[in-house]
Amino acid sequence: MNGPVSAIRGVLKLGTAVRICRMSGRAIRTTSRITFLFCGLISLLTGVPYVMLRGAELPVQSEWGIFAVALALVGVFSVTLAMLPRSWIAKACKKDRDDEQLFLAPFKLLGGFAVISYLLALVAYLAPHRWNLDPQLMFLLCPMYFVKMTFDPSLPAVFFLLAPMNAAVYGSLGLALEYAWLAVRKRT
Repeated sequence: MNGPVSAIRGVLKLGTAVRICRMSGRAIRTTSRITFLFCGLISLLTGVPYVMLRGAELPVQSEWGIFAVALALVGVFSVTLAMLPRSWIAKACKKDRDDEQLFLAPFKLLGGFAVISYLLALVAYLAPHRWNLDPQLMFLLCPMYFVKMTFDPSLPAVFFLLAPMNAAVYGSLGLALEYAWLAVRKRT
């Protein structure tokens, strides 16, 4: 038997490395759309406390309105992209509707932004109080940072709730930036 796999006396020998099949285009599109929707809804949900508090009960004076509007825009954009027909997205991005980069490239950037934001949120939440982190900068980098300022969250809450929420918000931002880039660049 010639080929990458041969069986001699009941022993299985692998002649080459095992290859993992690529995900089908439909699986990538479905996974991407669910992720876009999830991250967009988390972005919208993250902006709610800013609107409800109206900046009054935040421990520091901040431009809370800007944060709420930015979170809402990113969230609405992500949810819209999750719901739009593929042909409309392809037309806006000047790509063929069956081009796998139409959903794969934004999905990759979403993941990259989410990982970096998750790690950044962990640093922000776990930083000792003596570091005196600038609240305005921290609100920009970690939208849920006001939770740390108003009460001290537990470590599991940081790892499993607050940091993933920040990752979803910045994942949505990465998604928005990638689709903006696809829309303005020349067709390849």
